[in-house]
Amino acid sequence: MTQQSSDTANACADHEHREHHGADLTLAAQRKLEQSGERWTEMRATVFAALADISKPASAYDIADAVSQRRGKRAAPNSVYRILDLFVETNLARRVESANAYVANSHPDCLHDCIFMICDKCGSVVHMDDDSVSAQLRDAADKAGFANVRPVIEVRGRCRDCK
Repeated sequence: MTQQSSDTANACADHEHREHHGADLTLAAQRKLEQSGERWTEMRATVFAALADISKPASAYDIADAVSQRRGKRAAPNSVYRILDLFVETNLARRVESANAYVANSHPDCLHDCIFMICDKCGSVVHMDDDSVSAQLRDAADKAGFANVRPVIEVRGRCRDCK
């Protein structure tokens, strides 16, 4: 395992993995964003709340619509995209690449590689953390000279309810 793979795998090895929900998730996200040196502004809080309230992966346009409804005035999708990019960068959100959509990270204080199980029928997404699966990808990237690799693995099929 490379040093980077080892660092990522160990980032959460020495703690209790805790899923946050509701107001606890918002507080964890705010704390994480502020620890990264960013401000938790009203607009960022509103975007995070909208993202956390949507049960399936949401596009920036879906989130902009939800934010617009909450604020009573139009939220520009490009502003929402910038905030979502910041959220992904600071581990508050995950991007489902194949759908160009986002989900709130229920454990922003813990860094894992993403594995998404995506239902082709209903669109539901299950997020799993299993760094051992992505370790080989990190090793291959390291051998190819890539740095700061953050694998996102997407598996498509049918969920338990749709099969």
